[in-house]
Amino acid sequence: MKRITLVVVLVTWLAGETIVACEQPQAGDNKRESRAPSSIEKVQLPEPKYDGKVSVERALRERRTVRSYEDEPLTLSEISQLLWAAQGITERDKGLRTAPSAGALYPLEVYLVVGNVEGVKQGAYKYNPHEHQLTRIKDGDVRGEFGAALGQSGAGEAGAVIVFFGVYERATVKFGEIGVRYVHMEVGHAAQNVYLQATALNLGTGVIGGFPESRIKRILNVREEEQLLYIMPVGRIRPDGEREPQQKR
Repeated sequence: MKRITLVVVLVTWLAGETIVACEQPQAGDNKRESRAPSSIEKVQLPEPKYDGKVSVERALRERRTVRSYEDEPLTLSEISQLLWAAQGITERDKGLRTAPSAGALYPLEVYLVVGNVEGVKQGAYKYNPHEHQLTRIKDGDVRGEFGAALGQSGAGEAGAVIVFFGVYERATVKFGEIGVRYVHMEVGHAAQNVYLQATALNLGTGVIGGFPESRIKRILNVREEEQLLYIMPVGRIRPDGEREPQQKR
């Protein structure tokens, strides 16, 4: 009887050791963990303000396209307002956002290239509207690559660059091919929000419509199904900087 008990205990102990051994991280697991985003790679944005001092009417009247910027940092609060204006959540229960979206499908993805923002490391980030948070996807100042790819120095001078991508399938799965048109409409709404918010913050921005899509996608390492739609550098306005008349956009 004692021998039987001893065998049972031994088998139980060996089984426990096997389970513990299986739970130990393997060499491959360590690699996967090292690629996973850490808390350091996430930037929680300040809560946006909803009662600015500049009226919508004034922002509409003063909105201009700006192509050159001061070499001065943007604040994290300003970045928060700009990204919220682009795609921020306005009603959490339904997930509604600042820009209208056909069928509330929200096919836009927003990225931020950080070059000169107080308290934020240089690099490329992806914006998470639901958490109002940035996740770093690439280290280093990539504004120079953007400027070279676009042939516009303004993209390399701006404190940050907002980049819009669209996932057409999110709209076409419900609306068919006309869904592509709806995505284009939506990014126009979002970009105008950024224009008006930048004006209210006394910042300059402008839309870059001509771009080598494949090159920009490689710089940001985005998914294949994301289509590049809009690029908007944002920075402090030079007193003698280039400001295009409103009718020219």
